[in-house]
Amino acid sequence: MNIKNQNIEDLIALCKNNNQKAQFEIYNRYCKAMYNVAFRIVKDEHFAQDVMQEGFLKAFTKINDYKQEVAFGAWLKKIIINYSIDFYKKNNSFQVEDISKQLYKIEENDGIISENIDLNSLKVKQVLDTILQLKDNYRMVLTLFYIEGYDQEEICEILNITYANCRTTLSRAKDSLRKKLEEI
Repeated sequence: MNIKNQNIEDLIALCKNNNQKAQFEIYNRYCKAMYNVAFRIVKDEHFAQDVMQEGFLKAFTKINDYKQEVAFGAWLKKIIINYSIDFYKKNNSFQVEDISKQLYKIEENDGIISENIDLNSLKVKQVLDTILQLKDNYRMVLTLFYIEGYDQEEICEILNITYANCRTTLSRAKDSLRKKLEEI
């Protein structure tokens, strides 16, 4: 049977036996999505490509750890996200604000859309471009929350920050995004 016609479970089984054709097929099926994940975090096309490829290498190295408790794409995405964040932290001056030294009032209005924004004229690309213009910690939190779908507890674990810090950063990021979108 042709490797391209194999289902993902069969390809994973072949990858566990170091079948390079199966690895290449999995890479081809997931590379565009994983590149987009990496790019949203590292913000550079070339670095995103490198991070994505290194993430795949790590996934294939640890393929025996995959126990099919979650979909393979979700497992792979988590590896790419963690590798992207590690890469970004290592190569940039990403600093999480320490809110334990300051007091902030967190508004319960967690909605991102204000009445002043005309949703009909706003395009997804504009929103994504606006997110890329935010401070790094705001961009990172919004990407993980809205685009990658992680909840606040998972974001705390991924970024190694406290829940209060995550909640405040997310609230500020939403507010900053809201203000920038109102300017469009």
